[in-house]
Amino acid sequence: MNDVIISVKDLTKCFGNFTAVDHISFEVKLGEIFGFLGANGAGKSTAMRMLCGLSYPTSGSGNVAGFDVMTQGEDIKRHIGYMSQKFSLYNDLTVWENIRFFAGIYGLSRQDTIIRANDILDRLHFASERNVLVESLPLGWKQKLAFAVATIHHPEVVFLDEPTGGVDPITRRQFWEMIYEAADAGTTVFVTTHYMDEAEYCTRVSIMVDGQVRALDTPSNLKKQYSAQSMDEVFRYLARGAQRGE
Repeated sequence: MNDVIISVKDLTKCFGNFTAVDHISFEVKLGEIFGFLGANGAGKSTAMRMLCGLSYPTSGSGNVAGFDVMTQGEDIKRHIGYMSQKFSLYNDLTVWENIRFFAGIYGLSRQDTIIRANDILDRLHFASERNVLVESLPLGWKQKLAFAVATIHHPEVVFLDEPTGGVDPITRRQFWEMIYEAADAGTTVFVTTHYMDEAEYCTRVSIMVDGQVRALDTPSNLKKQYSAQSMDEVFRYLARGAQRGE
């Protein structure tokens, strides 16, 4: 059985004469927590958009959850979850209405929606917030709800774009507990973050510089390779040679 859920070979994205993503290649296995790191302007957001079926590559090849990134973007969208760095739910809807709305978008039946919505409320201890407008929730609560909704349809892969930005350390730890739970349940997690301590929590980490993947390995192996005490040291060493910024 093939345990590779994401496969990328020489994936490239150009905008005119500018090459945002320059022939990147890597594989992600089922159940991995894969950290996708890079400074602003490195090309990671452009690469993630291609993997999510939101943008088509200029050249190269890629496969996500069994679908071709060149030709099957709509199929990819139906088989993944996605959470952006900016809160992506509807502030003018209640917690319950948001859950129900996105369950419908992901094609869940009415019965499955009720079952999974109640499960989310229980796991997040949100039962008393069921009918509360999302705009009134603290940021950390919003982020946890957004993650729960992004995985309500039990996707093969969930893409998280800087999901813990701006939240307090306790909430960050709780959020990563949810990530581990999702991975243990079989969902592959593809995550970007600017917090280098979070890179330590990933199964493997890639680091992009100037549109290219300059390093890819487990956090422990990367620290050994670069004689570093932390992933922050590894990242700074590689990012120091970047030629372009945001």
